[in-house]
Amino acid sequence: MDISKLIELDRHAVTSIDGYPKKRFIGARFEKMPGRPFAALVGPRGSGKTVLLRQMRSATPQALYLSADTMDRRDDLFEVVKTLYESYRVRSFFIDEIHYLHQYPKALKQIFDFLPVEVRFTSSVSLSLFATAWDLSRRVELVRIAPFSFREYLYFRANLLLAPLSLSDLIAGNIPDEHLRTAPLFHEYLTGGLYPFTLESGQGLEAFRNIMRKVVESDIPSSEPGMTVEDRDALGRMLSFIGKSPIDGVNYSSLSANVGITKYKAQRCVDILERGFLLRRAFPAGTNVLREPKVFLELPYRLLFAGVEDCIGALREDFFSLAMDQHGVSFQYAKSTRGAKTPDFLLDLGGAPVVVEVGGKGKGRSQFKGFAYGRKIVLSHAADDARLSGGRVPLHCIGFPAG
Repeated sequence: MDISKLIELDRHAVTSIDGYPKKRFIGARFEKMPGRPFAALVGPRGSGKTVLLRQMRSATPQALYLSADTMDRRDDLFEVVKTLYESYRVRSFFIDEIHYLHQYPKALKQIFDFLPVEVRFTSSVSLSLFATAWDLSRRVELVRIAPFSFREYLYFRANLLLAPLSLSDLIAGNIPDEHLRTAPLFHEYLTGGLYPFTLESGQGLEAFRNIMRKVVESDIPSSEPGMTVEDRDALGRMLSFIGKSPIDGVNYSSLSANVGITKYKAQRCVDILERGFLLRRAFPAGTNVLREPKVFLELPYRLLFAGVEDCIGALREDFFSLAMDQHGVSFQYAKSTRGAKTPDFLLDLGGAPVVVEVGGKGKGRSQFKGFAYGRKIVLSHAADDARLSGGRVPLHCIGFPAG
């Protein structure tokens, strides 16, 4: 443990954010916590966690920023924090990518129980903080940072801050003209503009390939004891199969058959990749159906395996999945027990069931026939800002959540 080196790196971290005046929307929640803050910010690589953590460190006196991936993995985090508190009076710690440190849950519990300091930390892997012998459920508040919503993208990309739109507003047709007029920027967002680093010149899809490789080869193994080279290879093959397949063709059974692993292992790999923020799942509605999920890739990773025109339908559904998460609305996919065509998704908005179909501007309502639900809506991927009618809403307009 080289304290002088840690202090030097902290100084560099503070000066590094001079060119970043804007903050991610989630920052307000992560900064202002009642009592003694002890919080984790978890989310995908590239989503702005490091910059936000450094911005907060810069505004906090008697504080220190620590980057776990620059420390010796064997360093005892409790001893590091104890030394800095007792010898340097550091009271607030901002720890980046904490999953790189050995036995960090144990160290966090000790810090919380024995040192009067504040700790905020980040990870690019959804942390299993509450499923270990060092239970942190009463100690750590978990805050999730997602990729940009379309609303936040417009703020960072075009300095345009529009009011949020709830799903109830959209279903009722309450869409202001200023929101409709943003449609021309939606394609740029959908095909990669979901992360702060994409606003810098020269940052294209290759950057996402590097992130995916880092997550699979470094982030996941650091937080998954017993991960083997064979396991990492299976994760890579799984991502490739998902990226090249229509969403309706991906489930535990098809993954098992095409990746060459057991169905149990396919489920475990999906769990791991979801914790690594590379994919997400939705389960079917109803009874008497096979409880296998639909599997979505996080945007825009599908474009590493297929061209836009070849996978535009899947990209739209990937976006829908992300937007529902950003709105805090759970959803299920519709699956017929007899294999008949159904709407894409089912939502429950305050007890009001809604069926949703996602598609291009020609998408119709034929799939709704026979479905006994109160509200029905088509999310249409229009290329302009024309107001749609008859239960049709421009797809980009679900991208204006409050957070």
